[in-house]
Amino acid sequence: MKIGFIGLGIMGKPMSLNLIKAGHELVVCDFSEAAVNEVVAKGARAVENGAAVANECDLIITMLPNSPHVRSVALGGNGISDTAKPGTVLIDMSSIDPVESKAIGAKLLEKGIEMLDAPVSGGEPKAIDGTLSVMVGGKKELFDKYYDLLMVMAGTVVYVGDLGAGNIAKLANQIIVGLNIAAMSEALTLAKKAGADPELVYKAIRGGLAGSTVLDAKAPMVLERRFNPGFRIELHIKDLNNALNAGHSVSSPLPLTSQVMEMMQALKADGHEKEDHCSIVKYYEKMANVIVEK
Repeated sequence: MKIGFIGLGIMGKPMSLNLIKAGHELVVCDFSEAAVNEVVAKGARAVENGAAVANECDLIITMLPNSPHVRSVALGGNGISDTAKPGTVLIDMSSIDPVESKAIGAKLLEKGIEMLDAPVSGGEPKAIDGTLSVMVGGKKELFDKYYDLLMVMAGTVVYVGDLGAGNIAKLANQIIVGLNIAAMSEALTLAKKAGADPELVYKAIRGGLAGSTVLDAKAPMVLERRFNPGFRIELHIKDLNNALNAGHSVSSPLPLTSQVMEMMQALKADGHEKEDHCSIVKYYEKMANVIVEK
């Protein structure tokens, strides 16, 4: 299948490479010349902008940083809507504000362009090995049509409702992940400060009710002081900002989310925004004057 792919960042590049490995023909676009060259070396062809992608492809995938970038690529000058034919499908796999997903989809539909919102969870490691979790909103018949394609990049692909529901599910995911990391950080900091071995505490609790995928993924990173990003603090800030905006728009209170957001803002102020979100532990370490490590 010939696919347009716009956005070759930390997630988009490995996702696009998995599509190429599966035998799909890709037409790609990104601001990063290095990323474009890497994907082209694997068999893709590069074009200059979204309009050029849409001129050639009836199916386009976007993987972009946030709502304004998706709006610009979809509806702005030299964007997808400039040249896309009626019947073109946009699968936006970015994590953006669900209100914007609906608004962008409505504008595209005026030109006969269909849209799915299909954000992902799993970070760079799962993007590389093709085991992402994908949450999809939009028309069920479109989901069914492109399910197998999405599974090339994923371990699970789940339909969650109308357009925008995919990003609502992603925001729910990011709330739970952020709060889990904060709870883990708080607990391991307590263990260290109280004189217990935080690694042994982690091993003791991981098999009980406190055990989770987040705990098993992030506790070893903290204990080994590995803060290279699988998912950056600054990106989690973006997602929590979208969650708070969405919550405010429907009068759904998010008090714990707001607390974790402030922790991440403090970490950003201290220069940690490019680090993995398990760096939340540094917020607690700074207050407790202790280092959580093996």
